[in-house]
Amino acid sequence: MLNPWHIVAKLWRHRDLAWQFTLREIHIRHKGSRLGMIWALVNPLSMLALYWFVFGVIFSSTFGVLKNETRLDFALALFLGLSLFHVFSETLGWAPSLIANNPNFVKKVVFPLEVLPVAKIGDTAFHLSVSLTLILLGSAFGSSGLALDLLWLPVLVLPLLMMALGLAWTLAALGVFIRDIGQVTGFVSTAVMFASAVPYPASKIVEKAPALWPYLRLNPLLQVIDLARHVVLWHQPVDWTKLAYVYAVAVAVLLAGHLCFLLFRRSFAEVI
Repeated sequence: MLNPWHIVAKLWRHRDLAWQFTLREIHIRHKGSRLGMIWALVNPLSMLALYWFVFGVIFSSTFGVLKNETRLDFALALFLGLSLFHVFSETLGWAPSLIANNPNFVKKVVFPLEVLPVAKIGDTAFHLSVSLTLILLGSAFGSSGLALDLLWLPVLVLPLLMMALGLAWTLAALGVFIRDIGQVTGFVSTAVMFASAVPYPASKIVEKAPALWPYLRLNPLLQVIDLARHVVLWHQPVDWTKLAYVYAVAVAVLLAGHLCFLLFRRSFAEVI
């Protein structure tokens, strides 16, 4: 159960089902809205506009890496951080109630329940790809321009999705038994956003809260966002130590989440 290849093999066997449910989730998200899939563009851009105005205009924040950093450079770095963080915040939002809200899959049919979180992560990954496409287009007009370093983006996104899936399996399983989890995820999401240096550079934590840095630096989401900004946007060399750490944590979270889901799944039908 703690073999990552076992998880991969199982998901591969159910790939068609996972794909169908991913398309279903994408369709349901925009079903009935007048703008439809256009919301996949409007939502991230409106979120960017809000945070850019607060942190970029009112607080005049900068990331301080590029010489003569422009407002566009700041917006791109901010948008990249928000887009990657949104994977985590969305997972916190739907995961605790996912199994509880689908009792028919638990009681009335024989269904591989671990596919449900996979489909939701697939939906999240689709919308993340839309945001990242906007970032890549905007990078063409930024101070650093486009470079082959952009090819690192999938390498950095993969461990983020692995951690999100492991977290989703864990919260989906625990949410069946502890319904109060959903009541605290909003606060946790906000706390993690600031702890992950989403609207400001990680160097600010080192400068303003040096006592907390030894602990906050262990946050894998902070490391993913920081790596993505430095490598993809600012074309700096990859820190292999940080990348290895992120992948190690991602594999650990994925395995732990899958194990947790398998152990608790046996009692789902008794509780729901």
